[in-house]
Amino acid sequence: MVWMWRFEKADGAETAPAIEPEEFATQGDAEAWIGEVWKELLDGGAERVKLFEDGTQIYVMSLSAAAEA
Repeated sequence: MVWMWRFEKADGAETAPAIEPEEFATQGDAEAWIGEVWKELLDGGAERVKLFEDGTQIYVMSLSAAAEA
């Protein structure tokens, strides 16, 4: 299994991340990485992320909502 992130602007357009991720072997590894770098990604223009497992979307998360919390 391969876990990957997709980075988007608020309108859903894909954007290049400020920090280039790797492919992750587990969901936990992918989530740990996003937990460490989400502020930098948001500052770089990504407003939401989508997590995919082998090409299947698992969930969408707003980075801007995390900043408001």
